[in-house]
Amino acid sequence: MSQIHLKSPKHCAKQGISIDKSYKKLFFAFSAFFTSVLAFIFLIWLVLHPEKPQFSLREADIYQLNLSGPQLLNSSIQLTLLSKNPNKKVGIYYDELQAYAAYKGQQITVDTSLPPFYQGHEESNLLTASLEGTGLPVASSFGYEVGRDQTAGRIVLNLKVKGKLRWKVGTWVSGQYRFNVNCISVMAFGPTAPTGPLTSNQGTQCSTAL
Repeated sequence: MSQIHLKSPKHCAKQGISIDKSYKKLFFAFSAFFTSVLAFIFLIWLVLHPEKPQFSLREADIYQLNLSGPQLLNSSIQLTLLSKNPNKKVGIYYDELQAYAAYKGQQITVDTSLPPFYQGHEESNLLTASLEGTGLPVASSFGYEVGRDQTAGRIVLNLKVKGKLRWKVGTWVSGQYRFNVNCISVMAFGPTAPTGPLTSNQGTQCSTAL
């Protein structure tokens, strides 16, 4: 005659506790490992302490800047920037770059996309962009402001780049960080200005905000 073995409630309770303990041990081990990895990455970050990329304006040429209507602007600007990674042990990936020009707080070209690229340790790259605008709406005071600058003999533009970057340390790559670059270009502008495009090639250092 076969025997039937029944587990007592105490046995079942002990088995449940054993399973719970196994899951808890696994959870704590995974948490400790994950925390250790994050702490290691953070320590590397603190030691290396990456510096912001540096940008400088090499040349800006205005080929067109005129109103086609009372408040509609046509513009054409050629831009050349120098980008430098000042870090000795950190590389930089540049993503989703866009450049545009502004005048007295008004955007006077559409956003122009620049190709993404990687910048190695202490490496420099030239960036060029053709900034255009056709029939862009501007404030009613735009024509007056340009005329006043022509009388003063100079015009000041803000040439801007916005995008995202990622830091690279060894094989580790960070998440994306937004950044903004602002370059101020001052050009001779008036009756005594040379014929052809208005040109600025001052080598002005630009400000970079992360």
